[in-house]
Amino acid sequence: MSKEKKLFHRKPKAKKLNRSVAGNGLLFGLMFICGIFMALPLVMIVNNALKPLDEIFQFPPKIFVRNPTLENFSDLFVLMNNSWVPFSRYILNTLIITGGGMVGHVICASLAAYPLAKHKFPGKNILFSMVVLSMMFSWTVTQIPQYLIISWLHINNTYAALILPAFSFGMGLYLMKQFMEQLPDSLMESARLDGASEWKIFWSIVMPNVKPAWLTLAIFQFQQMWGNTGSLFLRNEELKPLQYALQQITAGGTARAGAAAAVTFIVAAVPIAFFLICQSNVIETMTTSGMKD
Repeated sequence: MSKEKKLFHRKPKAKKLNRSVAGNGLLFGLMFICGIFMALPLVMIVNNALKPLDEIFQFPPKIFVRNPTLENFSDLFVLMNNSWVPFSRYILNTLIITGGGMVGHVICASLAAYPLAKHKFPGKNILFSMVVLSMMFSWTVTQIPQYLIISWLHINNTYAALILPAFSFGMGLYLMKQFMEQLPDSLMESARLDGASEWKIFWSIVMPNVKPAWLTLAIFQFQQMWGNTGSLFLRNEELKPLQYALQQITAGGTARAGAAAAVTFIVAAVPIAFFLICQSNVIETMTTSGMKD
C-alpha cells in the first residue's frame, strides 16, 4: 500500500481539551461554591427542625444545631391529635389528591402528545401553538375562569375540584411531545406491519421508551400537587389535604415556632424523597440526545 493510501486510511486523532490545571481548579471551585449555596437552605431546614426554642430565636441565628431535640416533632404530633379531623384523614386526602392528579396528568399528557408527535392531521400546528401559548400565563390569571368552570360542573367541595384541573397543565404535554418526537418512526411502522393497533403501539412501544420523560413529569406534578392547600375549592374540613392543616399550625405565631420548623421539614422531605427515587431517570431525560433512525 502506497504512502498516499496509508495517509488516507489513517484514523484522525481525538481532540484533547485544551484546559489548564488552573482552569480546572477554578471551574471546580465555582461549582463547589454554587453547591454550598444550593445545599444551605436544606441544611438549615434540617437543623431548624432539631433546634430547641431558645436556639430558634437566637440572634444572630446559627446554621447548625448545638443541642438537638425531637420536641418540635412531638409538639407537632400533639397539635395534630388535638385537631377536629384526625391526622390520618389529612394524610389520606393528600394521597388521593396528589396521586390522582399526578397519574391523571401523566396519562392525559402522554395520550395527547402521541398524535401531536407521530401523526399528521389538520390543525396540528395550531393546537401545539395553543399549548405553548398557555404556558405563558400564570396560574393566578386562570384562577377565576377555572373556579367558574368547576362551579358550572358542580364539583366544588370534592376531590375532583383539585384533581381534574391538574390533567390540563401545558408543561406536561409539551415535555412529552418533544420527547416522543425523538423516537424513530421505524418502531411504529414495524409494529403496524405486524398488525398492532395504535393503542398497542402506544402502551407497549411508546410509553416504555419514554419512561424517563413521564417519570420526570410525575416528579414535577407531584411537587405541585403536594403543595396544594385546596383552600379555594374545599370547604369541608374532612376533605382538606395535609398542607392546609400544616399551614394552620405555622400561623399560630411564635408559640408554635418549633412545630412550624418541623412542618417545614416534613413539607420539604417528601418531594425530595420522591425525587431521589426517580433521580436517575430525570438525569437521563435532561442529557439524552434521542434515538436516531
